[in-house]
Amino acid sequence: MQRDILAKYDRLVPRYTSYPTAPQFNEGVDGALYTDWLRNLSTDIPLSVYVHIPFCDTMCWFCGCNTKITNRYDPIEAYLDTLMQEIDLIAGILGPKRIANHIHWGGGSPTILKPEHLLKLANKLRENFELSPGAEFAVEIDPRGLEDSALGALAEGGITRASIGVQDVNPIVQKAVNRVQPVEITRHVIDTVRSLGITGINVDLMYGLPHQTVKGVERNVDTILEMEPDRLALFGYAHVPWMKSHMKKINKDVLPGRDERHDQMLAAAERLKANGYRWIGLDHFAKDTDSLSTTLEAGKLNRNFQGYTVDPCEALVGLGASSIGAHPNGYIQNHTPVRDWRRCIEDGVAPTAKGLTLTDDDRLRRAIIERLMCDLHVDVEVMCKRFDRAPQDFLDSFETLKPLQDDGLCAIDGWKVTIPEDARILMRTVAAPFDKYLAPDAKRHSRAV
Repeated sequence: MQRDILAKYDRLVPRYTSYPTAPQFNEGVDGALYTDWLRNLSTDIPLSVYVHIPFCDTMCWFCGCNTKITNRYDPIEAYLDTLMQEIDLIAGILGPKRIANHIHWGGGSPTILKPEHLLKLANKLRENFELSPGAEFAVEIDPRGLEDSALGALAEGGITRASIGVQDVNPIVQKAVNRVQPVEITRHVIDTVRSLGITGINVDLMYGLPHQTVKGVERNVDTILEMEPDRLALFGYAHVPWMKSHMKKINKDVLPGRDERHDQMLAAAERLKANGYRWIGLDHFAKDTDSLSTTLEAGKLNRNFQGYTVDPCEALVGLGASSIGAHPNGYIQNHTPVRDWRRCIEDGVAPTAKGLTLTDDDRLRRAIIERLMCDLHVDVEVMCKRFDRAPQDFLDSFETLKPLQDDGLCAIDGWKVTIPEDARILMRTVAAPFDKYLAPDAKRHSRAV
């Protein structure tokens, strides 16, 4: 991609893990409405379940997640007790034991829980949800300070996929972002996970961090390739100190610039492709034998709040403070302050703080954006037929796309839009013209490059 084109389109755009995006959520969706949605959810619709553990023992300065730092276990155990109540509450609203196709624990750091509590949480979910044959049970793992007994508890609890946070293996970069994690620790956790029979291994890496270079990012990839994960995610660091105050601790003078970030991303991608990993969507890579690759090949890849997924479930039950859920009728987000979340649950009320009721137009635009983000291609006319709409309704979007086509970001053929391989990194920019809510000066999003 030419430098002048990168500069021209280095704008703030959503990551489109949902559409409409989270800034559109409002208080018109509350616990009462969400309860009604759940009670009326067809029993034919399988579920995904997301559990949020909003605690860490140290703050990684690059982190954009909802988490809090604690060095005491009492608040974590108290949170877990309330989380158990929430699971019972929401499962009770849903009615007879529902089928779950996918479970994901995120954070924060789910592995901050003691081994006996990891197993307790896994068992509580199994008491309330029936895991379908072949269901994926994924947990985000912070290798630092993690005991083998915790991994044993996760294995006993039935997890099938471990998502290992690494970000960078260079001690200089690690110190600059307050995440010191020797390679030996990461390697030990991955080896132990495999020895316990957990076959799905993900690794998260980042580019655009302070002191990172192209050669350094290539070394990161080479180091992780020795551990042979099934999938890797390669995320670009988004420096948004006006949203996350701890990012002010990062010296912005040693952050890579736009062109350097682009070069880091491409260098890592080429290294991964040369070693048998397929580039999936914006920032994921998977072996050809991995389900992400086979699902992409079948044209059935999806994108949700956890990123790219093989999970096609229409309903995502979000549990825990700040957790986001999805329903055929719309989106919900739980209260972020733990005290507000807890108060609702103790009152027997779904702890919904805000959300969004979807319109048919939202659903159509979501389908168009998702296909672009997953397949780098969409036939708008085909999408419109599914929703009994005319493609002419998107003439404004196509008019906005014309300058992007002139600059090589996309190709337009009738009502078909295709993103060329060398413009993949700017796919969010190509998707944005179909976003009717996006404000030109929106500051809650990350830069495109």
